[in-house]
Amino acid sequence: MFGMIRNSLFGNSEETEYKVLSTETKNGVSFEVRRYDAAKYAAVYSEGRTYEQVIGELVRKLLTYIGGNNEQGEAMGIAFPIIITVYPRNDGVFSRRLAVGIRIPNAYQQDPPAPTDSTIRVEERPGMTVYALQFGGFAGESEYRAEAARLTRALGETTPFQRKQYFCCSYDPPLKPYGRRNEVWLLQEDP
Repeated sequence: MFGMIRNSLFGNSEETEYKVLSTETKNGVSFEVRRYDAAKYAAVYSEGRTYEQVIGELVRKLLTYIGGNNEQGEAMGIAFPIIITVYPRNDGVFSRRLAVGIRIPNAYQQDPPAPTDSTIRVEERPGMTVYALQFGGFAGESEYRAEAARLTRALGETTPFQRKQYFCCSYDPPLKPYGRRNEVWLLQEDP
């Protein structure tokens, strides 16, 4: 298993491509408005456990899949970021429901290897426009919640975005000690 995780983290890597539609600053908070195209993702889902209880397990499942634990035994490399979909309660605390996804690398988009773990789904996700706020350091639930609240306040009540879910993104291997890149994405709704 370590070899598969090593292959996924330290093998070929790419960043998910996007188009910056605008760079804005509102209420002292700088963020980008980005457009991501539709793509295939490997995803795992959890209900009933907290973010901190389950996040490591879910990420490991995906890293072993892209690292070669699939029907073809193909080590695909990784397409950053790792995207965690969270569903906050009214008080901002994450509910006990989340999804973790990693975009299938470009070379495998047309025909991704089938997972051998039945909890992993390969799914087509639609294109999306997001408000993206970048921040550094090690990020857990409290850091993602704080940054999502900061971006939500900056956007205000009239900006059309999805308030029932958002995305927590990590671009770095877990052992990278500094220069880390994390983001919170709020999904733009059609006005």
